[in-house]
Amino acid sequence: MTEKQKKDCKKIINVAIASAAAVGGGLAQIPGSDSVPLATIQLTMTISLGKVFGKSLTESSAKAAMGSALASQVGRTISQIAIGWWPGIGNVINGATAAAVTEALGWALAKEFDEGLL
Repeated sequence: MTEKQKKDCKKIINVAIASAAAVGGGLAQIPGSDSVPLATIQLTMTISLGKVFGKSLTESSAKAAMGSALASQVGRTISQIAIGWWPGIGNVINGATAAAVTEALGWALAKEFDEGLL
C-alpha cells in the first residue's frame, strides 16, 4: 500500500468511524435500529476503499466483500441488547462498539484490496 493509498484509506475509514459512532451512540436505546444506517455507512466505506485501489464495486459486490463482517455484528448486537438500553453508558458503549467494528472492517478491507484479494 502506497503512502497516498494509506492516507486516503485513513480518511475514508475515519469518516466512517465518526459516522458509525454517532449512529450507534444516538440509537442505543432502540435495539436493532442502527443496523440499516450502519450497514449503509460500511457499504459506502467499502465502495470508497475499493476506488482507492482502482476497483469499481457495484453495491452487490461491496456487500459480498463485507460478508465476512457479519460475524462481528453478533458481538455488537449482544452489546447493544445487554447495555444499549441504559441511558448514557449504553450510548457510549454502543457508539464505541460500532466505531471499533467499522474501523476493523475498514482496515481489513483495505488490506484485502491492497493484496488483490478483492
